[in-house]
Amino acid sequence: MQFPLYIAKRYLLSKSSNNAINIITIIAATGVVVGTMALFIVLSVFSGLKDFSLDFIRVSDPDLKVSATEGKSFFFNDSIASVLNDNRIKHYSKVVEERAFFSYNEKSHIASIKGVDDNYLSVNNIDTAIYVGDWLDKEAINTVVIGNGVSAILSLGTYDYSESLKVSVPKPGKGYVTNPKTAFNTLNFQAVGVFRLTEELDRNYVFAHLTMVQSLLDYKPNQISAIELKLAENVNRSQVIEVLQQKLGNKFKIETREQLNAVFHKMLNTENLVSYLIFTLILIIALFNVIGAIVMMILDKRENLKTLFNLGASLKEIKKIFIFQGFLLSLFGLVLGLVLAITFVLLQNYFGLIMINASLAYPVKFTLFNVVVVFFTILSLGYLAALIASSRISKKLLADYG
Repeated sequence: MQFPLYIAKRYLLSKSSNNAINIITIIAATGVVVGTMALFIVLSVFSGLKDFSLDFIRVSDPDLKVSATEGKSFFFNDSIASVLNDNRIKHYSKVVEERAFFSYNEKSHIASIKGVDDNYLSVNNIDTAIYVGDWLDKEAINTVVIGNGVSAILSLGTYDYSESLKVSVPKPGKGYVTNPKTAFNTLNFQAVGVFRLTEELDRNYVFAHLTMVQSLLDYKPNQISAIELKLAENVNRSQVIEVLQQKLGNKFKIETREQLNAVFHKMLNTENLVSYLIFTLILIIALFNVIGAIVMMILDKRENLKTLFNLGASLKEIKKIFIFQGFLLSLFGLVLGLVLAITFVLLQNYFGLIMINASLAYPVKFTLFNVVVVFFTILSLGYLAALIASSRISKKLLADYG
């Protein structure tokens, strides 16, 4: 093993008498460096974008959500309250959620109205996303906070007392509707705040006081749609879920933030995977330069190789020389590329070299996982390229020389 590695290092570090081979080797190494940088930076950008996107989800969604397995609502009682009286649960909030018809100044829109209690801001930080107006006031119960998308569709601003926002839902019951005018419950609200998170949330959510939404839906005072939980710091979430499920029984389901946004998480992971595969394909193309450089080196060193063969070196050992050479060339490009890429990512992270707009830097995130992925990807492809190039060596090639 030491003999092929020693020769490989000599061949890699020494200049060839043929200047074209030196240029091809430099191009091959540069290709590996650039490919490594591109792959690592792209993975870091997607990690940053994923965290950036998930920050919005963390603002709007709880750590855990408890809801009924059947039906849209259930009754909150002392038994449930005692289950939630756990030091691992920091806060909980009762909510009611339903699709509703919103109308304002002859414009209309269908979205979800979410009734929340006074503890809601202890569980979610939705108030931090308000950019116009204020959050719900305890004294003004007929107020709502609307999404930016809803505001744009209805042309509705805040504190506009000239016209009320009408919210309508179908009355509960069975059978056919005989009179459309009496088939809906309708309440009037005033918008006091506008929040901005993601396009989907902005278009589909309006927040109101819990009691008002219960009244709109003809719910009883203790009838709710779900309970949202905020867990204490450093608790085992899986353990909390297991304990809650055991105590609450199979009439309730417990969902994590990730499960509540399963489609969104799947989309982010798919985008990350597709980007990785695309840039890996580009790397494969770039590593053809490594194959070409090794093949040219083999042809240039045929006289030396024949001498080594005649001195007793086996064909397998000679092949290993160029496998090691390709591997070392890829390793050199990998290390240099990673150093440059990590430096760029850290500078972007701390100083915002590239900006999306005047106040927002392009999000990137340095993770050891991305380093490991790039490390094994480059070395695996580099080893494969060297293996392909070294297969060019045969007894016939050595015998035909001279």
